[in-house]
Amino acid sequence: MHLHDLTRFLSELNENNNRPWFLWNKPRYDILRAEFLDVVTELIRGVSKFDRSVAACDPKKAVFRFHRDTRFSKDKTPYKTHFSAGIAPGDKRRPSEGAGPTYYFHIERNGRLLFGAGEYMPPAPRLKAIREHVVNDAPGFMKMLKNKQQRATYGDLRHDEGKLQRPPKGIDPDHPLVEYLKLKSYFVWTEVELNLDAPDQLVPTLARGFKDASALVTWLRGVPQTHQEQ
Repeated sequence: MHLHDLTRFLSELNENNNRPWFLWNKPRYDILRAEFLDVVTELIRGVSKFDRSVAACDPKKAVFRFHRDTRFSKDKTPYKTHFSAGIAPGDKRRPSEGAGPTYYFHIERNGRLLFGAGEYMPPAPRLKAIREHVVNDAPGFMKMLKNKQQRATYGDLRHDEGKLQRPPKGIDPDHPLVEYLKLKSYFVWTEVELNLDAPDQLVPTLARGFKDASALVTWLRGVPQTHQEQ
């Protein structure tokens, strides 16, 4: 993928985030989106080498829409300023679809690459099931947290968004894992600087990063399904 062209396009869009500019520059966008789709296609093949459950994923369904949903936002700019994709079994990449753990990445206009895996803001029934699994499988959860590859790449589970101030209803405040039981997401992610001159390293970097999150993905797939997920 032409990463210099992508970041240049996204930077210019950030300064001209309106429909007329986008339509005038749509040929550029179409080329970049096709290249991004090729990246996602290759990435699915790479991830399927260690996670066969995503082998049949449709790359077109993995790529997120570029148009922003502005219905409930004060920010009415129509377009995102990053390219993003989510890979999950059955092409269910959104929490509302019962996605389960998802591999996610996006490329920002400043040349930063963010990637990670897990479940981001799952719906209430699924979140409740995850928390119950933390309690019922505390040894397995702790083993997952201590996984060397995962910790080296990502550190701990993300605690910085949507965490409850108090323990969920029914949870002992003195439970040894209470801080993890307050989480609303069970997700790991990191952010690195892209080498814009080495686009051939993008897919290997992402595949390695996703593999390093295997402990969390595997543990989350062991969470009993709720009726709403079935």
